[in-house]
Amino acid sequence: MMHKVIEAVTIKLDVILKVISLQMLLVACAFGQGLPADVDGQDAKRAKALLNKAVSYYQEAGDASLAAISRQGQFTDDELYVYVVNTEGTMLASGGPSATLIGRDVSQALGESLRTEFRQALDRPETGKIYHATYRWQNWSSGRYEKKSVFYTRVDDKVFAVGYYVPRSNEKQAKELLNRVVQSINENPEETIEKINGLSPEFLQDDLYAFVIDRDSERFVAHGYNRRLVGSDFNKIRSTDKKPIGKSILEMAEANNSGKMSYLWPNPTTNSNEPKITLFRVTGKYIVAVGYYLNADDQ
Repeated sequence: MMHKVIEAVTIKLDVILKVISLQMLLVACAFGQGLPADVDGQDAKRAKALLNKAVSYYQEAGDASLAAISRQGQFTDDELYVYVVNTEGTMLASGGPSATLIGRDVSQALGESLRTEFRQALDRPETGKIYHATYRWQNWSSGRYEKKSVFYTRVDDKVFAVGYYVPRSNEKQAKELLNRVVQSINENPEETIEKINGLSPEFLQDDLYAFVIDRDSERFVAHGYNRRLVGSDFNKIRSTDKKPIGKSILEMAEANNSGKMSYLWPNPTTNSNEPKITLFRVTGKYIVAVGYYLNADDQ
């Protein structure tokens, strides 16, 4: 019996090691890219403030600060927490779930090639800059893979980091993006369509993206998430829950210049099928649409 318990604990720990190591690998790879920390939302400001606070305390108290960083309170801000890994790949401190890995060389859970990339990233010299990266990561509270943003910096032989999950877009933001796309289509349809298909950040905002239908051909001419849909028959599009959404939107567009429809659709930032509401508007020969995914509280 004891042998089975030990085996189960070992397997669970191995899974945790792989999860946390992958997170640090993503951070390390982004660290090598030298991306600027230019995100200005409230969560971003909170994360950077918490990161700066931890770094300042470390510079003042040295390694004695690591114990305080691992405690709940001074270096946590609601769901935000600081974690620290040294250039040898060992977790030194964490105010969150990864605290169970403090003292462990988590890089050992990576394959040889990934471990080499991780090692190269950790060997980069200290620059004094705060870097930023985004990636999909499992939210410990919801269990879903969601878009996460992280700020990090290297001090001495340590990398300090604070991450947060990017809030879902809402109806107001979807309407604002729809207005921008419609205006741009009216001014220069060819350029706008090219930008949407090229995933231009001008028309792509986290889980918000636009798509455009030619009313004459009833085919996609632009899609801000799945380029493979461009040129396909919109009339045949069905939702994940089998609703004939293409046919329905085309019929609604014939009767009205605008409208909305709810259905189930893959969320590109969480990699899962979720309830979505799409707003659309007719402008000239085009139907322009932008949808937003519902939060659990909104369903």
